[in-house]
Amino acid sequence: MCLAVPAKIVSLAGMTAEVETGGVTKKVSIDLVPEAEINDYVLVHAGFAIQVIDEEEALKTLELFKEILEHEVSEGVNGA
Repeated sequence: MCLAVPAKIVSLAGMTAEVETGGVTKKVSIDLVPEAEINDYVLVHAGFAIQVIDEEEALKTLELFKEILEHEVSEGVNGA
């Protein structure tokens, strides 16, 4: 299964953004969202920012991911 993860843009260099999510930073292409700016939240999939999204929705989604992971860990689900 593939999914896009919300991340916050913390710096820009040309068409490359450094994004942060869950304390982890990485570089992604913003070729698909050239309007993206520092402090915007974007959906990241396969090394590309694919959409600029609302901060409130991004934070809700990240909280849901956190709850799912915590549940899997507490239940001993494989892969967590």
